[in-house]
Amino acid sequence: MKVSTLAPAKINWTLEVLGRRPDGYHEVRTVLQTVDLCDRVRVSPAADLELVLAGPIGQAGAPLNAMPSSENLAYRAAALLRDRAGGRSLGARIELEKAIPAGAGLGGGSSDAAATLRALDRLWGLSLPPAELARLGARLGADVPFFLFGGTALGRGRGDEVTPLADVASRRFLLVVPRRRPARKTAAMYAHLRPEHFSGGEASERLAAAISRGVAPSEDDILNTFEVIVAEMLPEAAAAAERCQGLGLRPHLAGSGPAQFVLLPPDVESAPLREAAAAAGFDVFEAVTMAASAATAVVEEP
Repeated sequence: MKVSTLAPAKINWTLEVLGRRPDGYHEVRTVLQTVDLCDRVRVSPAADLELVLAGPIGQAGAPLNAMPSSENLAYRAAALLRDRAGGRSLGARIELEKAIPAGAGLGGGSSDAAATLRALDRLWGLSLPPAELARLGARLGADVPFFLFGGTALGRGRGDEVTPLADVASRRFLLVVPRRRPARKTAAMYAHLRPEHFSGGEASERLAAAISRGVAPSEDDILNTFEVIVAEMLPEAAAAAERCQGLGLRPHLAGSGPAQFVLLPPDVESAPLREAAAAAGFDVFEAVTMAASAATAVVEEP
């Protein structure tokens, strides 16, 4: 048997940083959303854990195979779940097909980890509760628990305390991704924030409450604390935003960047916009919001 599941990218409708926590991390409030730009994870029985990578690029543009398997979040997720199951004899071949640009703020590595946990839970017949998988995922990264729920959700704490929300109405996006993406930039972005950049998280809480009432997010709901420092910290993101604005678009920073996302009105033809952004030297993807059921579906293959 082979088990397959998608590992979707995400955007943040909101990303607010409230301040530094006693444990050294930052407290955040964020409303997250899965979108249908996806990696794919397939797992099958094997004598030990092995990771097979496919796709053009890996972390920050490096060749995929340049990263040792032991540093890959999908492999680490598999090892963690095997330890939790107490089964040193458990093995799996993990095939990871990459489509999400790495190091862009779209959550690809965290989503791969969540997908691996989800797929191996099925392959190994563990049937762990979602909350238990989320606790394991939080040990790998703050975004991993969200990807175990998918859809639309409110994140608190480090972002790892996840409250699922109702799926929002389908929306189209353009994702505009600089081809040069600095490695290990998330910690640097957080370190660069100052007290005047912090907020109380009210905007995220208000948006979560509105979504729970069936109100879809609008342009005016979108905010990201990192926007205030993006020009000095991520010139690649600033250039992408400037290009989008030059095309008459309203760009928003994806996570900690440098990718930008742009909401597309239903009647707008996207091809000319994609072509113009690509001609300016950016990778461009069209995507739509992805409901929780689609983002977390697991399929058994013969």
